[in-house]
Amino acid sequence: MITQHKGELYAILIALLESLFPILSIFILVHIEPLFAYALFIMIANVVFIFIISYQKTWSEFLVKEAWADMLWLTFYITTLFVLMLVGLQFTTAGNMSVIITLQLFFSYLYFNVFGKEKMTILHSLGALLMGIGAMIILFPHDFSLNKGDFLILLAASIAPFVSKYQKQARVFVSAKTILAFRNMVALPFVLAFAFYLEKIPSLKNLEDVGIYIVLNGVLVFVFSKILFVEALNIISITKLFALISFIPVFTLVFAYFILGEVATMVQLLGVIPIVLGSYFITKKEI
Repeated sequence: MITQHKGELYAILIALLESLFPILSIFILVHIEPLFAYALFIMIANVVFIFIISYQKTWSEFLVKEAWADMLWLTFYITTLFVLMLVGLQFTTAGNMSVIITLQLFFSYLYFNVFGKEKMTILHSLGALLMGIGAMIILFPHDFSLNKGDFLILLAASIAPFVSKYQKQARVFVSAKTILAFRNMVALPFVLAFAFYLEKIPSLKNLEDVGIYIVLNGVLVFVFSKILFVEALNIISITKLFALISFIPVFTLVFAYFILGEVATMVQLLGVIPIVLGSYFITKKEI
């Protein structure tokens, strides 16, 4: 398979897996608070990564000092991102979350093109404008009062490009599995400490009620999807990857309808159209 096509296939698989995250998380957050939920996700992921790394005997990659700074910054940003998303999801819908988090492409363009050194074109600027319009429709459906859940997820989207940046830089020195295991292992004690301080400890009954959803989120989203994401970043550009996974909200709206019975609102449909179209323009080469 051509390398470029492999990266695009990875992006499509990522979109499918990531679209399940808000669906599964909604079931979990009914019984377990956000920080404990996140800690459980990365615990499950760590078990898988420890097994894989031990089997492949690649623990030596943790000693590659050139990757440490990038992986530490990555850990900070990704932990903040997931905490914001999980807390925000308590106050908004799965559909809204999936649409708003797609704005990471808009912020990527803003940081790396508008304020950065990457080339800007009229077509790309049109794409950014369309994504901005879509965001306004979703965030302010009736007036200019902002739902706090939507606001927290918007903050998560705004830091997502930094996650990609540091992952891509770290991937030059170590494998995707090492990067993901490192960030989970470093983050876990801090997340648990805050969880025990700020939240109610989940009961065994709580864990039993949502155990299957925790395992699915931990394995599908925090292992397979993240490995594919880091590998895709090593093959295709950040903006192209974000464009290809911009269909996450479409998949989430479909899954939310069939699994949660959550019917997409007219506002969500009106917002997702310019966001997806803008994602296409923002990564399209001008003739």
